[in-house]
Amino acid sequence: MNPPLVHPSALLPSRPSVPLAQRMLPDDDAQRAMLHNEVHARPPARIRVPALVVYVAVFNEGVTREQECAHLRLLPGQQDLAPESLQGNFLRLRFEGYTVKWERHTEFSRYAIVQPLPAHAQLGASDPELMSALVLAPEWLRGIPGRTIAAIKLAMVHGDLAAVDDTLAQARAWFGEHPVVASVTGNAGHSWAVTDFMLRPSGFERMLVIVPPGTTQTRVGRISHRLLELETYRLMALRGLPVAKQLGPMLTASDDALADITARLELKSASDQELLDTLVSLAARVERATAEHVYRFSATRAYDTLVTQRITELREQPIPGTQTLGDFMQRRLSPAIATVASTAQRLASLSERVSRTSALLRTRVDIATEVQNQQLLEKLTRGQELQLRLQSTVEGLSIAAISYYVVSLLLYGGKALKGAGVPINPEIAAGALIPLVLWAVWSTTRRIHRKLHTGH
Repeated sequence: MNPPLVHPSALLPSRPSVPLAQRMLPDDDAQRAMLHNEVHARPPARIRVPALVVYVAVFNEGVTREQECAHLRLLPGQQDLAPESLQGNFLRLRFEGYTVKWERHTEFSRYAIVQPLPAHAQLGASDPELMSALVLAPEWLRGIPGRTIAAIKLAMVHGDLAAVDDTLAQARAWFGEHPVVASVTGNAGHSWAVTDFMLRPSGFERMLVIVPPGTTQTRVGRISHRLLELETYRLMALRGLPVAKQLGPMLTASDDALADITARLELKSASDQELLDTLVSLAARVERATAEHVYRFSATRAYDTLVTQRITELREQPIPGTQTLGDFMQRRLSPAIATVASTAQRLASLSERVSRTSALLRTRVDIATEVQNQQLLEKLTRGQELQLRLQSTVEGLSIAAISYYVVSLLLYGGKALKGAGVPINPEIAAGALIPLVLWAVWSTTRRIHRKLHTGH
């Protein structure tokens, strides 16, 4: 018989049925129920001590829900698991003696197997071997779709928190005498959290939680949830560090190139076109780096904020002779986060300086263009003046030519009249009409000019 599936919706409080006629509210927004039920999307686990939590977080880039669903179907009795069961980004499957939990986040998915802790791995054991006691086959873990970012074996045991020295000695032995960091968690000091932050050959880290007898299963579940999230978010925050280190040489070279461009711009030792080509290439390189990595830097800041929140939620108190988890983590995480933040700021500053240099070059080009336009305008003005003078000269010659032809016509007309017997001297008459002809041609030309200028 297949074990029952537990969907998140089954864990939600039932809503009383209200007849539509008795409803006293406007119609619900389309997303109201989804947003309201988000608070119940990932209900806290209830863990019975002693317990072993085998936790794996993988990057889900390129991994679909259908692939994750297909992998979950490999679990006993889950052959009919539907992809719709994964739409809420949370699924808890209960089996005989153990539980498997799946969660999907923006960049990663995580799987947690909660099972009883084997007897040989209780508090007081010396570096116990844990994987042989795993209820699932190693092939199932190895086949989880994605790339591993975090893998933790978290043991949760009972212990006497009042016997500090003895309990701490037993915890150190459990980690194989590796140096450990430990904290008393909770305002009332209701538990210990111990780890060595060592990545073992199996690919897993180890954590140990010690609680006194009588601790509620809900509190144990909350403790495990915070610790697992703390380590996952720490590793996710550190993803920006390799990117920051990779960008370092490029940013240094870009800074030098921009300084050289600015110097050449100031000394006017290169043409505008040459400077523009170099600056465009530099701007493209910087903007490409910004587009490729701005999300990673923003995600690093967000994950670092979550790490700080989870440390605060632990409400740590020190154990004599050890360093707290929060101090250990912050001392080693803070420099990396500062490096990422510095690189992000440096990239943004470089982009701004490239923009300012582009504005300076554009101003210089605009000024040069204005000077060229002014020179061209002056040439056009001088050309128009010369053209006007030439036109006036041509008009004067035209008046003389037209007058010459008119007087010639009058002369021929006078000769024709003389030939017809009219007593007239053609030469004297034509010479006497020359001033009148000149005035008439000039007056006609002026009238034509006025009509052309006035449009009438």
